[in-house]
Amino acid sequence: MHSRTSRARAAARPAEAPRVGLAWLAAAFLALAMLALAAVPAAAQERPASFADLADELLPSVVNISSTKKIEGHQGIPMPQFPPGSPFKEFFEEFLDRSPGRQQAPQKATSLGSGFIIDEAGYIVTNNHVIQGADEVRAILHDETVLEAEIIGRDPKLDLALLKVDTDRDLKAAPLGDSKSLRVGDWVLAIGNPFGLGGTVTSGIVSARARDIQSGPYDDFIQTDASINRGNSGGPLFNLNGEVVGINTAILSPSGGSIGIGFAVPANLAKTVLADLREYGAPRRGWLGVRIQSVNDEIADSLGLDQAQGALVADVDPDGPASDAGIKPGDVILSFDGKQIEEMRRLPRMVAETPIGKTVDVVVWRDGARKTLDVELGQLEEEPEEQAEGPAPDQRPDEGEQQVADLGLAVANLTPAVRERFDIPEDVHGVMVVQVERGSQAARKGIQPGDVIGEVNQAPVDTVKDVVAQIGKAREAGRGSVLLLVQNAQGMRFVALKLPEE
Repeated sequence: MHSRTSRARAAARPAEAPRVGLAWLAAAFLALAMLALAAVPAAAQERPASFADLADELLPSVVNISSTKKIEGHQGIPMPQFPPGSPFKEFFEEFLDRSPGRQQAPQKATSLGSGFIIDEAGYIVTNNHVIQGADEVRAILHDETVLEAEIIGRDPKLDLALLKVDTDRDLKAAPLGDSKSLRVGDWVLAIGNPFGLGGTVTSGIVSARARDIQSGPYDDFIQTDASINRGNSGGPLFNLNGEVVGINTAILSPSGGSIGIGFAVPANLAKTVLADLREYGAPRRGWLGVRIQSVNDEIADSLGLDQAQGALVADVDPDGPASDAGIKPGDVILSFDGKQIEEMRRLPRMVAETPIGKTVDVVVWRDGARKTLDVELGQLEEEPEEQAEGPAPDQRPDEGEQQVADLGLAVANLTPAVRERFDIPEDVHGVMVVQVERGSQAARKGIQPGDVIGEVNQAPVDTVKDVVAQIGKAREAGRGSVLLLVQNAQGMRFVALKLPEE
């Protein structure tokens, strides 16, 4: 057996040599690959083996927010419905008036949310909707300490609120990071108080940036798939460096629970507002004094623009900075303070973030050419919007009416009788829309009877003949659409309508 073993070993030796050579070559290739990778910057974040150490560090800076609001007493027992003249009605009214459940004492409604400490002096950030209308606000620290909180300031448009607590305890603040450095796919951590379960940590990635969810004029949300539920509102969204890059604000969910689509206010957008809330108790935003709308392909064609871009000025506040600088309705703002306006919704954020009193260059498109204007920004006054009632859609003037087939509507001159009947001020000029064809493009774009058309292709119109004449000029110029300036109780806006082929 020994000889067979020796022979087997001897026979095995020639086969071992190639394996050693292959191993050496593999090691060499691996070393070269590692050197090559080291020379190239990392293209993506590495997933940590665990978030435990980061969570331990961040949890003390996150708080639960409890707010209570008094609700007036209500009728506990409803009045049954009786036919007119029923003898039972008087009997039940007397019975319910004496019923102890008829009137209920004022009650308190409690809502729960999240927040985070932004300053060791006791300043806490949360969402405005978490504390809106609250009579009492409390902050519950990570160690279950309950502290009364004072509302320092609120910003409903960005849905932010700044609170202040007074305590001798050592508070751990969370730093605000640079949300602009976030990339789609980066890891993020959400900590909050979902369904009253304080100190809940969830992880995910940045799903998208600059989301507009139609919640306000400054929408620029970070979208994440980190689990966010009711009660997470106002809580922080952290990056892997332990910096707050967003304030969790909203979720998209048909059921009310997380489906992996959550939204956070970017930290960079919140920084200036939070500083204003701390110093002034309210946000201080730049003001241009214009009402704008998007530029679509039809509007771009009617104005002679090569492509749909910028923000179309629908109305100008006569007392605003834009009016002083010479900006007019019908101008298309192409750039603001050296930054291109690729989409209309970018302009309100850019104006709001610009310091009050700063003079900026505004490039507009007017009469087929670019024009640069200097505008000194004012301060936006945060006032509730009020809307007046306009003429009823089914009311129509009975004189001067004429069908405009090219536009799919009928208009009438603003005679003194029409002005008096529909309470139209003397300073409003144009023609009134009295009928809109069902299913027409004018109807699809929201034009209604009672609207007043003041301009066609940026030329004032005072009569129906003026409207027809401007349509003819557009056809002669080879344009496929016309631009209407439409005014109603809600304000002015531009509407582009395609011209049918002759």
